[in-house]
Amino acid sequence: MSKAFPIVGVIGAGQLARMIIAPATALGVDLLLLAADSQDSGAQITNHIVGDYKDLETVRAFAKKCDVVTFEHELIPLSIVKSLEADGVVVRPSSSAFVYSQDKAAMREKLSSFPSPHWQIVTSADQVHDFPVIAKAISGGYDGRGVWKVSDTKELAALLQQTPKLLIEELVDFDYEIAVMVARSPHGQATTWAPTQTIQEDGICTMTISPAPHLSVALSEKAQKLALDVAAAVGVVGVMAVELFVKGDELFINELAMRPHNSGHWTIDGSHTSQFEQHLRAVLDLPLGDPSMSAPLAVMGNVLGGDKPDMYRPYLHLMARTPALKFHHYKKEVRPGRKIGHVTMVGENLVELTQEVQHALDYMSGEVDE
Repeated sequence: MSKAFPIVGVIGAGQLARMIIAPATALGVDLLLLAADSQDSGAQITNHIVGDYKDLETVRAFAKKCDVVTFEHELIPLSIVKSLEADGVVVRPSSSAFVYSQDKAAMREKLSSFPSPHWQIVTSADQVHDFPVIAKAISGGYDGRGVWKVSDTKELAALLQQTPKLLIEELVDFDYEIAVMVARSPHGQATTWAPTQTIQEDGICTMTISPAPHLSVALSEKAQKLALDVAAAVGVVGVMAVELFVKGDELFINELAMRPHNSGHWTIDGSHTSQFEQHLRAVLDLPLGDPSMSAPLAVMGNVLGGDKPDMYRPYLHLMARTPALKFHHYKKEVRPGRKIGHVTMVGENLVELTQEVQHALDYMSGEVDE
């Protein structure tokens, strides 16, 4: 057997790592995950080492077994990433790019020439004069965590007692949110997928529609160019999500995520090259794949845990009702509000697609029983 195929190390073993396994297998690339637990979503079905990603020696020992190291979350300390690089480990994205997905203040500073909400770093409530505002933890927040809408000085003062330094952003009265997934390789080849509308509830994405249905051709091209320019500016290698607010014909950068992302899950079933295959191609410096859509529309819905622990039985009804529905189960313990899988449907009738995906979500969570 040829030893020429590389080993890609993934720090983290959740559902994103799980979804990298299929394209890695197709390409003949070996994966090795650094998992917190053998029951983690990705660790259940591929090679892994159980260890603490916050422990330098554990991560060093893991990295020695890999040809390139990448991430499925932003939680690893930047000091550990820098130590790996000092050891000569190929880490993609590099620490110089990865910092912008961990440190929101550094990201705002780096992207100060790009269209963004007005922002400031504060340590005292009297530094803010116009309310309401959005307050964000500078590090550690994701999926709606570490983000607060603040109405007055008193609320801000209380928040600053818990978090002494905050990023304060203007509250943008946006029409809707989109995300543009972009991939970039070490020698600068870059691609984007169709901009995706993300629908949020309580800070968690529940559904995506691709391409974003209200976006004009001109604004879609502008959003894709913006994502490519951001990717070049931060020097990312791999897949990155650029989350944007849309207000009229204006775009505002909200967040960056330097890894495959929930807003790109539709690409598994709706694109010629999924975000997971593209991430592998990018971190291995292979030529990038075709990101174009394989159908006019793709709707993805996140299955959130509800009162029903049995996630297999719903297949009987849903597969009979909607044979075109695609299911992706993460084999995570079912807990209320937790992302435990997603469903995708592609086609050309947006009303039908959204109705069928929404029905599947409601049925799987137990909100409807027929």
